[in-house]
Amino acid sequence: MASYSTPSKALIILLCLNSIIHTMQTQSQPWSPLNAPKELLRLLIRDPLTLSLASTDYGHIIHQNSFAIFAPSSTHDISKLIKFSNSLLIPFTIAARGQGHSVNGQSMTNDGVVVNMTELNNSNNNNGIVVFDDYVDVGGEQIWIDVLHACLEKGLTPLSWTDYLYLSVGGTLSNAGISGQTFRFGPQISNVHELDVVTGKGELVTCSTKKNSEIFYAVLGGLGQFGIITRARIALGPAPKRVKWIRLLYTNFSTFSEDQEQLISFNGINETNAPNYVEGMLLLNQQPLDLSFYPEIDRSRITSLITEHNIIYVIELVKYYDDNSEDHIDQEIETLVQGLNFVPTFIFEKDVLYEEFLNRVHSDELALRAQGLWDVPHPWLNMFVPKSRISDFDEGVFKGIILKQNITAGLAIVYPVNKTKWDDNMSAVTPNEEIFYVVSLLRTTKFDKLEEFQIQNQQIIQYCKDVGIGMKQYLPQKETHEEWVEHFGQKWEVFEKRKARFDPNKILSPGQGIFN
Repeated sequence: MASYSTPSKALIILLCLNSIIHTMQTQSQPWSPLNAPKELLRLLIRDPLTLSLASTDYGHIIHQNSFAIFAPSSTHDISKLIKFSNSLLIPFTIAARGQGHSVNGQSMTNDGVVVNMTELNNSNNNNGIVVFDDYVDVGGEQIWIDVLHACLEKGLTPLSWTDYLYLSVGGTLSNAGISGQTFRFGPQISNVHELDVVTGKGELVTCSTKKNSEIFYAVLGGLGQFGIITRARIALGPAPKRVKWIRLLYTNFSTFSEDQEQLISFNGINETNAPNYVEGMLLLNQQPLDLSFYPEIDRSRITSLITEHNIIYVIELVKYYDDNSEDHIDQEIETLVQGLNFVPTFIFEKDVLYEEFLNRVHSDELALRAQGLWDVPHPWLNMFVPKSRISDFDEGVFKGIILKQNITAGLAIVYPVNKTKWDDNMSAVTPNEEIFYVVSLLRTTKFDKLEEFQIQNQQIIQYCKDVGIGMKQYLPQKETHEEWVEHFGQKWEVFEKRKARFDPNKILSPGQGIFN
């Protein structure tokens, strides 16, 4: 009769470890779509061309290969996909992609699934755009230019915008949505009455400040970390017909910023003497110099002013009007600029349709596409700079880095906003001052020059750190967990708890790199 010895404890432990390792290796392989329910399987796309299109974004800097693209026909499909991922031992990551206008891979996932939100627009089950008397219900996949057109048909308009309108509603609300109207009406996230959201658990939730408020506040400015926005109820007001579009030139930064702050002090929603839009920009003594806004007869003297001072600051302000206010709009503009200290005679005006002004960037897009300069790297850097340090930023960054290094700055935007127009319960992060400045360095470059801009961006960030400016990045890109904790500051603990509550397996929006 054969005898068998009892296995040693060491051997049992070794066998167990081998089994665990084998299981982990098996599970860590890309999940098989064959395991997916049939109703999901038919919506998964894996052809190389479609995968390639989702492997990059507007930035053309980061590239990640997803395992599959998901083409939902309804929000319920998105919910089922998320629930399926959560059912796996090792869930796959999911990135919602609207127009793919991120610049650092935020709308991508490596070996996960990209949800092509634009597919909802091709479905009869989508939310579409439905305009009511004082609000509009909009599918998260819709783009703002279509929202504008639908509202204008009823003589209405959203109050707060982004500079570029070919962006998805869900995409801008996941960040903040800012432009020259922000000082007065707040960012786009401050103009939302209600949302439909699919959480990281796959739950479909309708939320507002009074109903399921925690997820409402979490997703607005939440960088896609807590849920996918599938419907938004946006505040509306009467639409004007035309705008007076003014640019004022300055040679002194302090005067420029003081006048900008004066203009945004009229920030009551119903103040008739307030501008409707205030932004600013730099004209640098660098090529190419874009003076297309200005009358051709004035371009040589503007060029001479730039050559003399190396850097010119431009206030851009807009006043809306319609048939009722047409007779006194010129007087209102005169009152608005009275007392501003721009360089005498360097004031320039256009009178255009309201829609033409809001959609002004689209003509630039068409020109850039024609030149092959749209689908190239965009090493953008967007920042919020506290008012108390904006002069230091001008000296150290605009003059000390950008002007001195003389690598083409592209479009450099700078304008102040009022913190009181932001709701601090939302996830969006801003400096802790009553007024802070939006600074956007919107660069376009060829691939062989990309590294120069990336190095300069890091120098700007490091300068702000070294001198304690307290800048916060908008559309942030961070390399480490510690940097994310520092970015969110006092909001980090709440942000982390919300993640655990609404996306406990950390599957959503991995391209942000916050938890993955």
